Amino acid sequence: MKKIRCAVYTRKSSEEGLDQDFNSLDAQREACAAYIASQKHEGWVLLPASYDDGGLSGGNMNRPALQALLADVDEGLVDQIVVYKIDRLTRSLADFARLVDRLDLRNASFVSVTQSFNTATSMGRLTLNVLLSFAQFEREVTAERIRDKIAASKKKGMWMGGLVPLGYRASGRTLEIEEEETKTIRKLFELYLELGTVVAVKDRADQLGLMTRKRTTKTGKAFGGKLFDVSHLHAILTNPIYCGKIRHKKQIHDGLHPAIVDLATWKDVQHHLAGNAPYERNKGTRATAPSPLQGKLFDDTGDRLVPSHCNKKGRRYRYYVSSRLIKPTPKDQDNGLGTPTRTDGWRLPAAALETELSASINRHLTNTGAVGLFGKKDADIATIDRIDRRFAQMPASPCANTLALLKSCRVLPGEISIELDDEALADHLEVLKVQINPDILQTTLPFTRRRRGVEAKLIVGHHRDGSPTSSKTSSQASPIPSSRDLVLIKNIRAAHRWYKLVQRGTTFSEIARCENTSVNTVQRVIPLAFLAPDIVRDILRGQQPVSLTSDWLLRQTLPSDFEDQRALIQSLT
Repeated sequence: MKKIRCAVYTRKSSEEGLDQDFNSLDAQREACAAYIASQKHEGWVLLPASYDDGGLSGGNMNRPALQALLADVDEGLVDQIVVYKIDRLTRSLADFARLVDRLDLRNASFVSVTQSFNTATSMGRLTLNVLLSFAQFEREVTAERIRDKIAASKKKGMWMGGLVPLGYRASGRTLEIEEEETKTIRKLFELYLELGTVVAVKDRADQLGLMTRKRTTKTGKAFGGKLFDVSHLHAILTNPIYCGKIRHKKQIHDGLHPAIVDLATWKDVQHHLAGNAPYERNKGTRATAPSPLQGKLFDDTGDRLVPSHCNKKGRRYRYYVSSRLIKPTPKDQDNGLGTPTRTDGWRLPAAALETELSASINRHLTNTGAVGLFGKKDADIATIDRIDRRFAQMPASPCANTLALLKSCRVLPGEISIELDDEALADHLEVLKVQINPDILQTTLPFTRRRRGVEAKLIVGHHRDGSPTSSKTSSQASPIPSSRDLVLIKNIRAAHRWYKLVQRGTTFSEIARCENTSVNTVQRVIPLAFLAPDIVRDILRGQQPVSLTSDWLLRQTLPSDFEDQRALIQSLT
């Protein structure tokens, strides 16, 4: 009898009661263990590891114990996940669909000890979807109630938790003044009214040695106690909490806590801040275009290329500029005089660079194909078919979402080196990260800059004559075999697709009618669905014997035993 290794997963949304000797998680685990014991005759065995998520919502998959459990499933250590109720696993239909696909890849499954249904039948699947829909509905209604409660409480001026602002300490549903810190807050407001800009306030605050509050998390990690940065100062100066009010979204209500600065001073600061805002000074020219390459671009010295812009005749021009050209480092200063000695660096037009990189990534993935994506790692024919279709449907024109697949990009003289994010790529293609061939993640593209008057035209991934060139992977070779039999691969895909339809009760005649082919063709092709996995893998990689063609295979009576199949194909060599 085959042994079925069972892992119990438990979850509770709130931390209430978790400190008890026997809490909700213990009760769930005990019920699941008893159910597993009742299935001992089926070979069920309880694994000793505990997967408990206490105080975590089921609305997402970001739970430590669940991620550890799924990692064990991916490693082939778990055959069955046992939960008390389905909503302990997830309350999201979308997450559940991805979870089921992930379990299917490892031939694993799950069972709920209090909800009995068979997902192999249409009625069982309907029951499961109904239960999950109600679980998701309950979560969303609960979230709405909490949001409404917070809105009503803030309307009454209550403090509803969060990071306590500098100058205050929490006291129930209100705030009390922290006398020492109030001096810092009042000084910052005074400095702004005196100096007129937040940058100037930062410089003076640094000279005065004004610091942020030292804080310690529940885990004991300390942070804070540093000089203020510009964004922190701006957040303090615009926070209505310091004039005795409390903000909820776009509304401001009278608070129950005492004010640190008077209302007239706070309004005066807001008036000056609004007048200094760039969208007030240059109305109609404020940028709404994002910079998707921010934080991902580096030059040949390792310096980061940061977004920059200029406005000319009411039009906004975006660039990516080496940060040393914007804010020189101490080593770039001339004898402490403040003038940069280094003027070398990159200044690249943002829109052109984003367009060229997006198109180059599309070309790289399309040229790679599903076979190059998985490399030596096995993947079922249905997944390969889906990935190839996805690549075939990739737009020829650049797509903004493509740049989200980029992890980092290094601009060098004559070439651009890019690295794709394996996690983002796996999520985009709906495959496991461990399935992706790491060789395709890094590639180098030719890069030139041509001057046309005052403009610079960027050319990425093309030869000097303008013709497109394939990218070079880390192995310096195309990941796609040149000897792939596309007709044979097409028939194998069709065989798997048709066999699934047969399993669902579709007849050969119905398949032939839908596929616009003959019943005889369907009958001849379907046996290809039973080819040994290693034979299919070799065919997908173009490593099969030259004589192994689609016509030859369709004329054979394919043995059901994999060893016999290998011997038959070996006779061709």
